[in-house]
Amino acid sequence: MATIEFFFDVSSPWTYYACHRIEGFCARNKVELVWKPFLVGAVFNKINPSVYQRRENPIEAKDAYYKKDMADWARHLGLKMVKPSVFPVNSVKALRGAFVAIDQGKISDYATACFEAYWRDDRDISQESVLREIVDAVGMDPDDFFSQIVTDEIKKRLFSTTDELIRRGGYGSPTFFVNGDDMYFGNDRLELMQAALDRK
Repeated sequence: MATIEFFFDVSSPWTYYACHRIEGFCARNKVELVWKPFLVGAVFNKINPSVYQRRENPIEAKDAYYKKDMADWARHLGLKMVKPSVFPVNSVKALRGAFVAIDQGKISDYATACFEAYWRDDRDISQESVLREIVDAVGMDPDDFFSQIVTDEIKKRLFSTTDELIRRGGYGSPTFFVNGDDMYFGNDRLELMQAALDRK
């Protein structure tokens, strides 16, 4: 079976859109979806500091179009998108928790709930109280969840996927790999991914 690896950070707005599209895409193509949580901030720090430079020196025309593009995609997908009160958000705990969700077969519901809490409902997912509600709502045990996300094993898994993305040539979220080595970056690359799958 073909595979698509989905490298994601819940702090990314474009990945919010991609999260709502990738499962249907994989189902239509009978492709296995592999969820890969990673720290996009760590990637920016190591290999893509231009993101921070752009925030410090914004280009007015580019920012205006960026806002329009975001709104166009939200309308196209039928999703609500807000400008979060806390941005950027510290997504470390949420991303560590994604590994707990993967292990328990809850990653789809958990990741979607995290994205929607932050990008739709303007809730600060760095706060344990918010995460606790998410975890409980998707049928996971909050006490077990919080005990696991502080373990060295879970911390190492998050560092590992972050380093893996850099090693494989990635530089942001969302990043997809089709069948191991064919990389695509961005919510708007599904059409090209479809073409790649059709060729194979």
